[in-house]
Amino acid sequence: MITLYQQDKVWFITGCSTGFGRQIAEQAIHAGYKVVVTARNVEQITDLTAGHEEHTLTLPLDVTSPDQIRTAIDQTIEKFNRIDVLVNNAGIGYFSSVEESVEAETRRMFEINFWGLMHVTNAVLPYMRNQKSGHIINFSSIGGLTSFPTLGYYHATKYAVEGISESLAQELAPFNIHVSLIEPSGFRTDWGGRSSAKTETTIPEYKESIVGQMLQGIQLGAGQEAGDPVKLAKALIKVVETPAPPLRLLLGQQAYQAAKHKFTTLLESMEEWKETTLDADYQD
Repeated sequence: MITLYQQDKVWFITGCSTGFGRQIAEQAIHAGYKVVVTARNVEQITDLTAGHEEHTLTLPLDVTSPDQIRTAIDQTIEKFNRIDVLVNNAGIGYFSSVEESVEAETRRMFEINFWGLMHVTNAVLPYMRNQKSGHIINFSSIGGLTSFPTLGYYHATKYAVEGISESLAQELAPFNIHVSLIEPSGFRTDWGGRSSAKTETTIPEYKESIVGQMLQGIQLGAGQEAGDPVKLAKALIKVVETPAPPLRLLLGQQAYQAAKHKFTTLLESMEEWKETTLDADYQD
């Protein structure tokens, strides 16, 4: 049962037209929160707030536009006077070998996945610091912890989100502001379709390797992913209402298995090379 205090929380969610953002907005509205629903195309999200106008706000937001960010935050404060939960969900993917990646595509992805996320965060932070409370939820990925072929630059954007979120969590702790990284594996959100771009390999050696195999298989698994977006959205509500929320939340069995493999092998390598590692310091 959600208390009155919990219902008074104001959520600000980016990228709500499809996928995770849409499900999170829908679940948060259903739970009785005050919710600001944003997307580049407002027409795609008006159905989410229909009938809930008193407790919701629908706003246009391209996270690469500083002017739109400022306007959206101002309108949110004007209506609700505060922002308690920021969900940085907006993001895109890009598939290619690292060598063949198109710089314009990778820079666009960084503008959305990293800089867009940070510009929205920095616009919200003064209000959260003034409130002495808040929760920033940054969408990373299992791809923010471990890497796979054909996603090199996507991984780079998510590793950047992971790194800055760790620093941010430490800096904001004195203000009672929490930071949580969401790290899902494959979910049925069409991330590999409309939300991603792809550059086909033309180098014969890559075509015959795992790069070519993965590029060919991108669409084959679309719509068959194990992850349930509704369950993810409900998990976010649980995280928001937990007194001590986690810095990281893996979601999906594949995410758990991939992360466990990454850190198990990392620890094994650390121990194998421990002597060389410790010997690098000056000896007293």
